[in-house]
Amino acid sequence: MSKDFTALAKEFGKNVRNIRQEQNITQEALANEAQIERSYMGGIERGEKNPTLKKLFQISRALHISLKKLFK
Repeated sequence: MSKDFTALAKEFGKNVRNIRQEQNITQEALANEAQIERSYMGGIERGEKNPTLKKLFQISRALHISLKKLFK
């Protein structure tokens, strides 16, 4: 992965983690609600995984927010 993409992935993961924590949701609970493996969710939050659009949609639905908000 390029440095630019790696930085973007880490920033995205940080946003997901911050939103999850603001809602007082555990990583495991979010993963279950989004139908994603907990270890994969951890990888997303650390910026190590490159989730598909479908997974992004599942995460946004589980957090009850728009996809757009995941990127802010």
